[in-house]
Amino acid sequence: MTGGREAVPEGAGGGKSPGTGQVPAPAPVVKCLVWDLDDTVWDGVVLENDDPEPFPAVLKTLRALDERGILHAAASRGEYAVTSRHLDERGLEEWFCDVQVGWGSKSAAVRRIAEGLNIGADTVAFIDNDPVERAEVASVLPMVRCYAAGQAGGLPDLPEFQPEFVTEEAGRRRHLYRTERKRQVAEEEFGDDRQGFLASLGLVMTVRDATGDDLVRASELTVRTHQLNTSGLTYDAAELRELTASPGHRVQVAALRDRFGDYGIIGLAVTELTPDESVLRLMLMSCRVASRGVGTVLLDHLVREAVAGGRRPVAHFVPTEANRNMLVTLRFAGYTPVPGTEDPLVLAFDPDRPAPAKQGHVRVVTGTD
Repeated sequence: MTGGREAVPEGAGGGKSPGTGQVPAPAPVVKCLVWDLDDTVWDGVVLENDDPEPFPAVLKTLRALDERGILHAAASRGEYAVTSRHLDERGLEEWFCDVQVGWGSKSAAVRRIAEGLNIGADTVAFIDNDPVERAEVASVLPMVRCYAAGQAGGLPDLPEFQPEFVTEEAGRRRHLYRTERKRQVAEEEFGDDRQGFLASLGLVMTVRDATGDDLVRASELTVRTHQLNTSGLTYDAAELRELTASPGHRVQVAALRDRFGDYGIIGLAVTELTPDESVLRLMLMSCRVASRGVGTVLLDHLVREAVAGGRRPVAHFVPTEANRNMLVTLRFAGYTPVPGTEDPLVLAFDPDRPAPAKQGHVRVVTGTD
């Protein structure tokens, strides 16, 4: 197999591991910066009838990080209605994917934001003018990196705010997450009727061979996606380009849309083709759509393609700290472990199993349709 590297584990800090002499992997790049508002984003307290302007350095940082695909959220003291109105009046509301305003602990607000965005707390950063608030967050959530308000203007220069990839998709990430908030509101209207909500979305997945324009985004997915990921292999754009040109391999991307809008490219499959087998070396699905039940949809589609081409569907699975659910997804899709395999665990589609039933809430379109 050409290319592919083991992904760097998430959550490791700097310095050497005690007793080992080994330098652990760096902490992951920040995916979301959570801002305190009063005396951090602006100079004043809106609940005290102030009408503060945002600091110019904050505006530059909001824009710079947004262009890199780093999300912004807020965790602040006060009354939500008052704060929300001020954000809107100052033209700031559109920058934030989540706004938590109240009187509870900042750590609880940060945790809710991470859960709502479906990202790990170790990819969240927090900025606040109050050292007590920073200490509280650091104590409860030690994996969250905390910064003083005076550092706001310099954050874009720090390595943890410099993602390896800055793609067109990254520049749209804020809009994708804000659209996701609308979906969450719609989901609440369905209560416990999850299938009813999924059916209402009108989900359409497009699966097609990757083009040159897709390769940077596909490479980004191999680095950023850890939960629904079969092997943890990472590929740079050059390696993927080599694989797309290889007659013995196939690189496919999956895009998703629904009645609210476009999710963009959210899935990737790298397959090695032999005369008898279609070997899935890597399949991943963005965490953003994990709750849509589309991981199994993509696997079912790949199984059908392999069988239609006269090949046995096979998948390689390498366990990581985060991808246990991916093994469950493979088994649910009909893959069973091949005895005697371990590193990687090889799974093959059971030939005696009926073809997987199509998921009724997702329509699959291929690149040739």
